[in-house]
Amino acid sequence: MMGLSHDTVVGFAKSFGLFYLIALSIGICVYVFWPRNRDRFRRAKHSIMDDEDGPLTGEDRQ
Repeated sequence: MMGLSHDTVVGFAKSFGLFYLIALSIGICVYVFWPRNRDRFRRAKHSIMDDEDGPLTGEDRQ
């Protein structure tokens, strides 16, 4: 039976991690730029300004 050396396991872990992060980044970019999600992100961009008049001052906080 062939044993796995430490260098083999480290090399596999580094390669798997690299490909995992690349795939995750591509997936996130596809999700963000998908045309159906455009309105959701546009609402999120403007919603913080629609809900409040401005930042809280010392008198408003309790």
